[in-house]
Amino acid sequence: MRVEIWSDIACPWCYVGKARFERALADFPHRDAVEVVHRSFELDPHRAKGDTAPVLAMLTKKYGMTEAQAQAAEDGVGAQANAEGLAYRTRGRDHGNTFDMHRLLHFAKDRGADRQDALIAALYRANFAEEASVFDDEERLVALAAEAGLDPDAARAVLADPAAYADDVRADEREAAALGANGVPFFVLDRAFGVSGAQPVEVFQQALTRAWDSRAPLTVLADGADGADGTGADACGPDGCAVPGA
Repeated sequence: MRVEIWSDIACPWCYVGKARFERALADFPHRDAVEVVHRSFELDPHRAKGDTAPVLAMLTKKYGMTEAQAQAAEDGVGAQANAEGLAYRTRGRDHGNTFDMHRLLHFAKDRGADRQDALIAALYRANFAEEASVFDDEERLVALAAEAGLDPDAARAVLADPAAYADDVRADEREAAALGANGVPFFVLDRAFGVSGAQPVEVFQQALTRAWDSRAPLTVLADGADGADGTGADACGPDGCAVPGA
């Protein structure tokens, strides 16, 4: 079973939602049969590279909050992150363009799902829990890629080429729109069920179970085994392969 997760590094609920989903997945009986793929979604796709601002300034401008309301909102998210065992800086964070991070995540995916998961975890931690900014500092991103087990020179080359993996990011975003996702995190289970938002662990557990139980059994349209009508095709099985003319 495949679970696809559309998310953005700048999204605090994606950070929290990933932790909650992983708690649910850890207790899922068929955990080893679940493939997790991270997909790209930019919350602010029109923000220019290099345009960074304090998170509080972004919140007051985008949502019309007062600074006190924006800080209270950050404190609230931080408390929920802490409840999941996640570190979260509620003061001094910044916000900016995440396109290069998404390109790196596709680069990581090409090296294996474990590398992609390690990189997105490192990016979340760096953005939400650490002081150094992940925006407009390519060497910071290269260091995080290396931490995730990726070749730093290869990661640096991806960042130096604006076209590298750009089409993959845009394809993910078009697919999210086609699926009706207008916010993140957005979880798609086996292309049959969708879960929106940083839901409680219990909701993810129920979704995993329902998606697993709802999988349709395989319908065989043509059987390779010999049938009574003599129409069976040649095939190999536990006892060996059919030998023509034998």
